[in-house]
Amino acid sequence: MLLIKNGRIMDPATETEGVYDMLIDEGRVVRIGMSGTLDDMARESMSMRHDEDYTEIDAGGCIVAPGLVDGHVHFRDPGFTYKEDIESGARAAAKGGFTSVIMMGNTDPHMDNVDTIRDVLDRGSKTGINVYTCGNITMNMEGKELTPMQKLTEAGAVLFTDDGKPIMDADIMEKACIKASELDRVISLHEEDPSFITDNGINAGEVAGELGLTGSPREAEISMVKRDIEIARKTGATIVVQHISAAESVELIRQARREWVKVFAEATPHHFTLTQEAVRTHGTLAKMNPPLRLESDRMAIIEGLKDGTIDIIATDHAPHSKEEKEKSFREAPSGITGLETSLALGIRELVKPGYLTMMELLSVMSAKPAALYGLDAGTIREGSVADLIIFNPDEEWVFDKSLSKATNTPFLGERLPGKIFFTVCRGKIVYKAD
Repeated sequence: MLLIKNGRIMDPATETEGVYDMLIDEGRVVRIGMSGTLDDMARESMSMRHDEDYTEIDAGGCIVAPGLVDGHVHFRDPGFTYKEDIESGARAAAKGGFTSVIMMGNTDPHMDNVDTIRDVLDRGSKTGINVYTCGNITMNMEGKELTPMQKLTEAGAVLFTDDGKPIMDADIMEKACIKASELDRVISLHEEDPSFITDNGINAGEVAGELGLTGSPREAEISMVKRDIEIARKTGATIVVQHISAAESVELIRQARREWVKVFAEATPHHFTLTQEAVRTHGTLAKMNPPLRLESDRMAIIEGLKDGTIDIIATDHAPHSKEEKEKSFREAPSGITGLETSLALGIRELVKPGYLTMMELLSVMSAKPAALYGLDAGTIREGSVADLIIFNPDEEWVFDKSLSKATNTPFLGERLPGKIFFTVCRGKIVYKAD
């Protein structure tokens, strides 16, 4: 049993806010009451069950919010566990306030078969947080043959994606959308046409030129977003544009949503925080697909979050080894870690400047992704699963060490706002600050 007292509960699913006590038992929220009103109830329950564990947390001065939900993480497991594994990824997630994550399928073997999906879900269930997985759209992520999508859904896949690779064959994409709609699943898309790209991971522009690179032009993303909006319009499918990076892509989605096309988009913390200028300072630590672009693109993403065009923040947590990231810019892999800094960057870059309220930030980091992917998460109410985070948005902390296996992030060493004190999943404390 867990009693959380004096916390400022913020539930973005109902837009409820107030200072309350909360009693949690058997993994669910039993009662929410005014401060000081639940002590007797807790004592009475304890007296009836003498062997029951009991913990009390005074959350005075802190926000108590739903556990964060990340619909896009790479735990590199199976196949590349020198970068990350399910256990280390889950620890990093809990430290960052995430109680639910969805793993991507560019693993070895891929998430294109029932056995692999069942294996990762079984191991994920032992981590303390809710670990979900995608199913791949095509076999071996080759873009040629659809996976057995119904069987993967029955095995537990909560969305479909070939993340890291776009679906270049429009006929395959259309068939995938039709099948996903039948299965009530979302198609999540990496939108970069490789025919436009000479050097990936860096915006085609001034900074790339300084490094002797051509880079990735914005048209690589825009062209794919435009095509797939039309396929979603035709099929009625629900699609998600992953890690959106270009202002034009944001506007395409804005217009499509006005026409009731079911297209959603992810914003990553690095895309609403950094621009291509970060490559000058951080080198390969600022290399990712799609790349960091211009200040005008960064502000377009923020405006998209502000007006509801962009529904979710996802980290695209992409760990790599130190040795890999120390290669030349052209040879180093793309991607940065993000689970432990996502909330902090949202507070610093979106809430403190006044672009989003705290409730709006929590919504795009919990309630909205949970609703989109059909997860039992994203709310705090009586009877709900007790997944939550306790944090002080104004207290600063230094990101000086990571619980991930990897540290490929430009934010390591920074002082950030939003200290997380506790992460609770299914009523159990899975992270507690030092």
